[in-house]
Amino acid sequence: MRCLADVRAVTETLYEAVGELDDGRMHEPSRLPGWSRAHVITHLARNADGFVNLLTWARTGVEHAMYPSTADRDADIEEGAVRLAQVVHEDLRAASDRFAVASDRLSDSQWLATVAGRASMVFPAADIPTMRLFELWVHMIDLDVSVGFDDIPDAQFEGLLGYAVSRLDGRPDGPSVHLTVAMPDGSQRAWDLVGGSDGDVRQVSGSAAPVIAWLTGRGDGADLDGDVPALPAWG
Repeated sequence: MRCLADVRAVTETLYEAVGELDDGRMHEPSRLPGWSRAHVITHLARNADGFVNLLTWARTGVEHAMYPSTADRDADIEEGAVRLAQVVHEDLRAASDRFAVASDRLSDSQWLATVAGRASMVFPAADIPTMRLFELWVHMIDLDVSVGFDDIPDAQFEGLLGYAVSRLDGRPDGPSVHLTVAMPDGSQRAWDLVGGSDGDVRQVSGSAAPVIAWLTGRGDGADLDGDVPALPAWG
């Protein structure tokens, strides 16, 4: 249910990658249009703090919004992106430490508490570690620091794929897709994306790494088989 050990391990990998960025490289463009590497790392720091708010909600029963507002979130990222590389790195480490402490404070029953994220999406607190793991991997790849989806450990793919599918399922602007994924251990897993753009169900298959790249808008699906549709913008 919870993958906190995986979160800690991937966070350490991220620290190593970020620690190699000097001021020049920190402010070079990332793979995300309009964002530098500093934008991406600052986003990861504020994402950790947002999850701390939700974990506090789960622990205390008192509602804590993930972010004060979308405008405040965006402003914090823009302001943070102009800082020196060392400051950006220290901010990431401090925010990640706050996430780790907040996670360790929850009891088994508190992990079952329901919270609400951005866009009023409701979920149990137990989903937060997988959500954080997903953010870490996808945005570490966005940094363009020689990390790719193929670097994800085999055991983490299923949870990450399931979360990626959940982010797209039910989108009225999306297609309906029956997705079959060849997992690294040789097994197969299937997911259904229910969309609203047409009545046809597309059959798409492929291996785990290119599938998750396609689902997150980081790949064009050229390595997948079947009638591969365009997906709505990730967000």
